[in-house]
Amino acid sequence: MRINKGVEWGVHACTLLAPLGPGKGLSLALLAEYHGVPAAYMAKQMQALSKAGIVRASRGKTGGYSLARPAAAISLWDIKAAIDGTLPAFRCTEIRQKGPCALHRDQCRQACPIAAAFAGAETAYRAALKAISLADIVAEVGTTSDQHHLAQIMGWYAQNISDLPE
Repeated sequence: MRINKGVEWGVHACTLLAPLGPGKGLSLALLAEYHGVPAAYMAKQMQALSKAGIVRASRGKTGGYSLARPAAAISLWDIKAAIDGTLPAFRCTEIRQKGPCALHRDQCRQACPIAAAFAGAETAYRAALKAISLADIVAEVGTTSDQHHLAQIMGWYAQNISDLPE
């Protein structure tokens, strides 16, 4: 299963926003700069996240992004669905109805074993992503990152977090 890089960028951006306090945010330019990605492409991901109610955008000179709900209430699935949509990865084209031994449409009322297997895998995949929250990711960063890197991040936050207009 391939996940588009916009999902990766969206998860990273939300993870960066998760530790911010109420009324605090980061500008689009800073989110893009922090991750070394083009601002225009990051804007597309942030717009999708905003539309889905995952982030809140504040306009103006001191505007920026913040999470729209607690990190514990946002799953990896929420972010993936907001950016990539909710269509299944596997789309059955009913190939069994083609070719020299084609089945008639009436014989294909149930999913074939191939489509059923992919549907089962998709269900498990979605459940796994729904079980992981942004809060889980942030907690993991705190235990797996070396202290020097965490100090760098905290210094960057101190320089760049802004108060968002209400």
